Amino acid sequence: MLEDAADAGVDLAVLPELSDSGYVFETREEAFSLGSEAAESPSIRAWSEVAARRNLHIVAGFSERDGASLYNSAAVITPEDGLLGVYRKTHLWGAEALFFERGDVGFPVFRTRLGRIGALICYDGWFPEAWRLLAVQGADLVCVPTNWVPMPSQPEDMMAMSNILCMAAAHSNSLFVAAACRIGVERSQPFIGQSVIVDNQGWPVAGPAPKDDRSILLAEVNLAEARRGRTLNEFNQLLRDRRSDLYGEVLGSTIAPGWQ
Repeated sequence: MLEDAADAGVDLAVLPELSDSGYVFETREEAFSLGSEAAESPSIRAWSEVAARRNLHIVAGFSERDGASLYNSAAVITPEDGLLGVYRKTHLWGAEALFFERGDVGFPVFRTRLGRIGALICYDGWFPEAWRLLAVQGADLVCVPTNWVPMPSQPEDMMAMSNILCMAAAHSNSLFVAAACRIGVERSQPFIGQSVIVDNQGWPVAGPAPKDDRSILLAEVNLAEARRGRTLNEFNQLLRDRRSDLYGEVLGSTIAPGWQ
């Protein structure tokens, strides 16, 4: 599928959460056996080879070992550097807490020739603080490897809550969002698909993808519009207008020079 995406002219591809290990584990030993240190990961090595050969940037979920710890992580890969960096999932969902440690790297923003890229993973998207901290650090695009599961109260005739959250975060921060979700059932756990690419105004420009068919979503965007789009009119700018004197440090009381 990465080869197909490259054939279609894609510059950046996003793959789902825990792409190399699967998601549902019976024991910690099983989960740990499927992880790899980032520098030794055969998946990252394979993704990096494709990235270099096809001039691709890739953000992909993988199971990351670090000593005796295991993290639900996302690898950020560029054609020039191979593995540029790693984001570790901050907010663990359900039984993940039995197998993984909570992420300890904060919310890094990676500078690439395409633009400034941040990453979140699945349940991270339920926390507005995570999106905002990426925005105040200058992110243009947030890539979301995810394994969304059904929400018990989700109405059948409405867009998935996960998609709504991506759209709301994109709109309120002027961020592009590319979220890639898996399909199918693993050990009785269904996944909902519905991957989506959202522009910095909050509107889907590709997807949502089908709930039960493999697919590749394609969209062409100008990441520079993320920075321009934070100015809404002659009076309002999304990051400048924050009342950080009232919110406190948790939401980032300062913006680094040049990020506005």
